[in-house]
Parts: sequence; structure tokens; C-alpha cells
Amino acid sequence: MTTGRAAAILPSRNEPATIAAATTAVDSALNDVRAVIVHADSSDTPDTADSFAATPARAGKMALTGLVRGKGAQILAAAGRAEIADAGVVLIADTDTRNPDPAVYRALLDRVRGGAALAIADYPRHWDEANLTNHLARPLIAAATGHDVPQPLAGDLAVSAAALAAALRAATELPADLAACTAGYGIDAFLLLTAAATGPVASVRVNAPKRHAGSFDHLPAIYHQAVPVLLHLTAAWNRPPFTRSGAPIVYRPADRALPPERVRDMLTALDGLALPPDRYDGGPWPLPLADAWRVVNSGATPADTARQLWPHYLHRVRDWLTRGQHATTGQRAQMLATGHDRLHALLTPAAGAPR
Repeated sequence: MTTGRAAAILPSRNEPATIAAATTAVDSALNDVRAVIVHADSSDTPDTADSFAATPARAGKMALTGLVRGKGAQILAAAGRAEIADAGVVLIADTDTRNPDPAVYRALLDRVRGGAALAIADYPRHWDEANLTNHLARPLIAAATGHDVPQPLAGDLAVSAAALAAALRAATELPADLAACTAGYGIDAFLLLTAAATGPVASVRVNAPKRHAGSFDHLPAIYHQAVPVLLHLTAAWNRPPFTRSGAPIVYRPADRALPPERVRDMLTALDGLALPPDRYDGGPWPLPLADAWRVVNSGATPADTARQLWPHYLHRVRDWLTRGQHATTGQRAQMLATGHDRLHALLTPAAGAPR
């Protein structure tokens, strides 16, 4: 059981339209005058910080402005503050969310207070989104560690003081290339997997899709910052993976219709991202992912391996968008579950072997 006061970290960059609602929702979930909300900002203008400062809150508020750009750098800067270090549980919430729900944040806090090292939101995602999660992060984490977390890269989570302290220690021990990844979009996988090494991980199921800024336009940055961290920490996992329960794997891709021109634009963008010398050689997914995990497990550099995996991943996303636009919701869910099961079959013997 986790006791003591709670705190929250709100990382942001250029979100003046949504920071106030996020702050209000987080404050409602904390519901404690002893709590503190730390705004970790790297915006280009003062508008976001000004909106945070003008938002009334029951909790105390602290503004960290002018931080180095990078979601991870901002979170780690805030996590090192004394006001965060002496909190029993810390909530981290995205500030680009257009429908922040205090009940979700409250449930995350409660799961950690109940004994979880980390609790993370499980939102359904629109079928054309969450490609890194659905095709790579979730199945890889599940196969290598046994933790099947439906939304492992969700930005809304709560973490215990012990797990956050472990993450801060681990961050200081990373080689420079992985530290740079963790300072960016790699922070979500880093927090999850370092916490999972200290105690239970819980998911809080949410029924409605999260409304927030789309990630497709940032796909290269998210991939090249998150995937090296995922490969490194899953390959280095030295605890026996949990035994799979045998229950069917469930994915929840939320349906929505995309205009044909939007699909064409996305496919064209993907085609432009795989430039020479990166070439897709036809290996069926998730075999290239399994191969990438194995070579990192054997000592290869995670960043170089992620770069070599990149064209295979782009091909997977392109195939998914092409086929998915004509599929039913149930068919999409089954396609994702099939890929998940295939990776589990490819990696489970190796993941369970002595290191």
C-alpha cells in the first residue's frame, strides 16, 4: 500500500488551449491541499505557462519553464524536484488532451495506492492511430516480459515513489544514445519497464477514445526515440516472464471513417520516409521485429538495430492502413491479435532462456 500525499507532473509544449482543462482535471483527481502540480514546460511562447498560472487549483502549483525540449527531459526534470521526491504517488498526465477525465486520473492514483508500481490508462485508440503501440510496443513487451499492457505508451499514468526513484537511478546509468532517446518520446516505455521491474503494473480501462493531438506526423521522431528504449529494456529483461493465462488477446481499435484522400496522404507520407539505404526486403511482420530483438539481446546497438527495422515497420504500417480501411472493427482487432500471438510464439522460448 502506498500512503502519503500525491503529486502530479504536467509536461507540455505549446498547449495553451488545453493546459487549463488538464490542470483542473488533475487537481480534481488529487483533491488535496497538500498535493502539488508541477508544470514542466518547453513551449516556444509563454502562453501555455500563463494559462497554467491563471488556472485555479486546490493543490499547490509549481511552474518549471524554459526546460530543454523533450517530453522525457521535462518529466525527469520535474521528477527530480524535492516536491515530487517526497510524494507517495505521482500522476503524469498529457496536456494536449481535449477530454481530460478526473475519474481516470483518480483511478490511476488509487491503483498505485493499492499496491501497483505503475498504473496506466487503457484507452481504445482509433484504428489508424497507435501504430507503434499496436504493431510493436505492446506485443514486444508482452512477449519479452509477460506484461501485456494494452496501451504501454499512454501518456496518462501514475507511479509509486519507489518506482519513480528506480527510474531516476536507471536514467543516470544509460549510455548517451539511450539517454537521448529517454529524454524524448522514449520516456513512456522507460517509465513502464523500469517500474515493471519493481512491482505490479496495472491498466485502468477507459471506454471512450482519448481526444488529443494526432501522432502520425511525428512518426519518425516517436519511432527512433521509443524503439531503441523498447529493444534495450526488453532484451535486458532478466526476470522470468509471467505465464500467459491462455485468455484471448484483446485489442480495441475504435472505428472511424477516414476520407480516401486522408488515407492516400498517409500512404504517400510513409513512402517518402523509407529512403536509401533503408530498404524493405520482404520479411513478413513480426519476424523482422523478432530478429531485431534477438540481435539486441546478443549485444547489437539498439539505435542501429531500430534504424534497420525502420523500413520493415513502415511496410507494416502501410499494409495495415491499406487493408484496415476496408476491414470491419472485428477484423482489425483480430489482425492485431494475430500479430501479437505470432510474436509471442517467436520470442517466448528465447525470452524465457537464461541470459
